Amino acid sequence: MARIKLVEQNEATGAEKERYDELAGRNAVTNMKKGLLNDAATYDAYMAWYTSWNRLVEVIGEKDAILYAHKISTTNSCQLCSLFFISDVKGLGLDPANLVYDEKETVLTKLAESIVKDPTSVSDELFEQLRKFFNDQELVVIVGFAGQMIATNNFNSVFKIDVDKRLLPLVQEFKPATWRADIKK
Repeated sequence: MARIKLVEQNEATGAEKERYDELAGRNAVTNMKKGLLNDAATYDAYMAWYTSWNRLVEVIGEKDAILYAHKISTTNSCQLCSLFFISDVKGLGLDPANLVYDEKETVLTKLAESIVKDPTSVSDELFEQLRKFFNDQELVVIVGFAGQMIATNNFNSVFKIDVDKRLLPLVQEFKPATWRADIKK
């Protein structure tokens, strides 16, 4: 159960109600958005994810964007985001448990994992590999999106946002990451 109230449309007021009504009109209400709608300014900040996502898709393509976001979310062990991207990976006709990456996808997923695990240790070697495929502007888009995705992961994980109903059939496919087990707290 979520650690914060998931705002329902009839409970929202003011700026939060305006945003909720717009979402409801597009049939785009999710549990995360219900959590964010406790505060309109925070909601607005997190909705910039879609701007970053759309630009990422322009730069690397939808399939690679899905695989990249999936890797960020699963490495970060965010159940809710991982399940959304497991669903999207399946929508591509791929098996999320048995992904095989081409060279570009391999470099992108290595970057995703490295950013989540230790952003201060992203290697020069990895950047050399990335430069085979991407220029500076594209790299800014790719790394910028990772920051947006990680923020979303953290929001959902910290608040234990409930899994959306459409994703419940996939819950058993989420495997929490174990790489943090050896980190001393």
